[in-house]
Order: sequence, then structure tokens, then C-alpha cells
Amino acid sequence: MIEVRSISKSFGTHQVLKNVNVSFEPGKVNFIIGRSGQGKSVLAKCIVGLMEVDQGQVMFDERNFTMMDRWERKDVRKDIGMLFQGSALFDSMTVEENVMFPLRMFSKVPVSEMRERASHCLKRVNLEGKNKLYPSELSGGMKKRTGIARAIAMNPKYLFIDEPNSGLDPQTSIVIDNLVREITNEYNVITVVISHDMNSVMEIGDRINFIYNGEIWWKGDKKEILNTDNQELNNFVFPSRFMQEIREGLRQMK
Repeated sequence: MIEVRSISKSFGTHQVLKNVNVSFEPGKVNFIIGRSGQGKSVLAKCIVGLMEVDQGQVMFDERNFTMMDRWERKDVRKDIGMLFQGSALFDSMTVEENVMFPLRMFSKVPVSEMRERASHCLKRVNLEGKNKLYPSELSGGMKKRTGIARAIAMNPKYLFIDEPNSGLDPQTSIVIDNLVREITNEYNVITVVISHDMNSVMEIGDRINFIYNGEIWWKGDKKEILNTDNQELNNFVFPSRFMQEIREGLRQMK
């Protein structure tokens, strides 16, 4: 389990995170949702150590990540897989080399084993035989799947995904959503997804955390969203009359 305990983060006089408490469970897709500028990405960066918290603790399976030095953190980071919003593939590397990148950083296995692992991960995301292509030769969806393959190359315990469906068409978004769900179940990882995409939230979200003005304003599951009286959450999830009518229809079906 990942536990975030009373963390706060400020930039100058602007406080972005305010005493945030949240936990993420294994084998579940845990969403962090909210409007732009509310602290979603800062929270994720604080959890994985890309930003330092001003106060509070981040615990990875009872390991106090916040108090670790850089070498101790490296051991935890071996267990973390990350898919960035823009996929963040290296243009000068092939698909295979991109997937092998964390293996080169964190493992000492022979290159032949790295290639074998990369091929296995690419097959898992339905990119078998694409090893020698370059990112410029991939579609948006293929880049996302390559990013996922790289994220799972080290058999992570924790998987962080930032806006997985950004820039993708609806059909490709469904493919990515299904892949995230399958990998979460298959590897029993703790998956944390930052997203604005409510279609994804309602399709694959197990636990949903709504951040508003730097605080966790609501926690629950996708069924509870339909019945919440949290006004800020309702305004985010159902911003138009059309969406509100859909909500009412779904509630009546329950």
C-alpha cells in the first residue's frame, strides 16, 4: 500500500497541497481527478520524489520514502513504473531500446536478457515485432503502449500514469484503458492514474480521489459518484445540463 500522510507543498507564498491524506491499494486502479491547477500532478510528483514535500510522509509498504536519502530511494524507485503524459520516449532510440532503458539503469542482467524482457513487454502490449521501429514511426496509441511496456519492464509494484488518454481518439483510449486494467490485475500492482477523462474513470476506476484547491475533497468509487452531494465534484464530473441528464438516467437504472 502507498500511504500519503498529511503532506503539504508550497511554492513561495502559494500553497498547492494542504494536509493531504490518501492511500492507494494493490490490484486496483486508483484515480486522482480534478481541474487543472488543483494539485494533481504536484501530488504525484511528491509521492514519487520528483518534488520534496514541506511536511508529511509518503509510505511505500511501510517504508518512509520521505526520510530516505538518494541511495535508499533508488531501491524504492526500482519498484516504480511511470508513464508520462507525452509518453516521453527517446526519439533517438528504437522501441526496444526505450523499453530497455530502465533495465539498463536499475539492473545488471546481460543485454540479451534485457532484449528478451523488452520483447516480452512489447508482446504484452500488443506491439510484438515492433522492436526496431523509432518513435517517429509510431501512432499516438502505439507510443502510449510503448510507454506502458517501458513502465512494466522492471516488474513494478507501483505504477504511476499521467493522463494516459491525452491526445488519443475514443477507440484508442478504450484500448489503453483496458490495457491499464489488465496489467493492474495481472501484476497486482498499485496503479495511480492522473486524469481528466471521466470516461476512463467510470470504466476502469476502482478508487477515485477528487482533489480541489489542494485538498482531497472527496473519496469513493464510481458508483458513489452518481449519488454524491459534493457540489464541487458534481460541477467537475457533470458540468453541463446534458451530463446531468445522463447522470439522472444512470441513477434511475441502479
